[in-house]
Formats: sequence, C-alpha cells, structure tokens
Amino acid sequence: MYAIVEIAGQQFKVSKDQKVFVHRLGEKEGDKVSFDKVLLLDDNGTVTLGAPAIDGASVEAKVLQHLKGDKVIVFKKKRRKGYKKKNGHRQALTQIIIEGIVASGAPKKETKKAAPKAEKVAETKKAAPKAKASKKGDDLKKIEGIGPKAAEVLVAAGVDTFTKLAKTSADSVKDILNAAEAKVQHLDPTTWAQQAQLAADEKWDELQKLQDELNGGKAV
Repeated sequence: MYAIVEIAGQQFKVSKDQKVFVHRLGEKEGDKVSFDKVLLLDDNGTVTLGAPAIDGASVEAKVLQHLKGDKVIVFKKKRRKGYKKKNGHRQALTQIIIEGIVASGAPKKETKKAAPKAEKVAETKKAAPKAKASKKGDDLKKIEGIGPKAAEVLVAAGVDTFTKLAKTSADSVKDILNAAEAKVQHLDPTTWAQQAQLAADEKWDELQKLQDELNGGKAV
C-alpha cells in the first residue's frame, strides 16, 4: 500500500517504514505526527482518489531528527553596475519515518481548526492598515543613480517617497542637489521621476528592465 500525501506544503509518495525529508515541522524529535491531507491511496491495485483529500484517511509518522539540507549558493549580479552579491542557504528540514497508512477512520481535524483560521485571517486584515500607517517613507536607494547621501538629501527636502519623487521635476531635484552640503551636485536626476513612478506603481519588472538600460541613472 502507498499513498500520496501533502506534508508541509509538499506532496510525497510514501509507504510504510519509508524515511522522508520534509520542510521543518514544529514537533519535537520522537513525537508522533499525523497527516490527513491524503490525495491518493493505492491498496494492492485498488486506487482511491480524494476531492481533493480522502475523508478519514491519514498517514501516521514519527519525527526522527531535525537537520539542515546541503548548502545552496545564491549569486546575484547586475551588469554595468558593479553589483555582485553571494549568499549561501541551507534549508531547515525534518526527517520522519512513515509508521502506517490509515485508509479510513482517522479523526477530522479541519472542522475544529476552521474557526481559528478565520480569526487569524481577520486579525491579519486588521493589522495591515496599522503597518501601512506606520510607514515613514520609501527606500529611495532603489532608484538607479540615488545613493545613501542623495537619499538623505532628498528626504531632508521632504521628498521621502516614490510618489513624491515621481511628481518632482528633474530641475527641482537638481536644485535640491545643488543646494546640499553633501557632494551630490554631479548626479543626473533626469530619469529619477520615471523610475520612481514605476516603483510607486510596484512595477518592479519594468523598473528592472529600465535600470538595465541605464548607467548611473542616466540613459546610455
């Protein structure tokens, strides 16, 4: 007998006594754990499909150990900008052993958990406006050509969001830069408003495409 079951957001084909690596679970080592999102069961050729899960079916397992997976290297580079960033990542995993597959009779967990999930969703929706209200400004350094010093100068002048920068003409921005004590007078803000408008509209792919065509914020 084998089953296809969803565990921590992933689907696995499992059978009794099989060891499986899954995304990190909250249970401690040695704890018993049950998974009731069984999508398919094959009992000696008799196949049962769920819609999407099979009522009463479950996969019983035991947590063997918590560990980390092999290191994965994440390398990012932006051409013509001198930007390179290298990071390593090791996924947090849990090793479990399948102790049995229950075809029917497993207790339903979804009914009891439905109410708390609805409450959590409601709390999240209520919390969102508070987080938005506490936001002070945007990271202007995402605009090609604006470094830390230029960002400080603009914020000090009241231009602290992508929307404000998009509505400020290049001549006005140049006046702000020329009046600053920091050495930012050499910067060219010609494309800053265009970039800021894309950032304000959250069109990040279009912004990246535009920035690939720029050099220091200026059209090549």
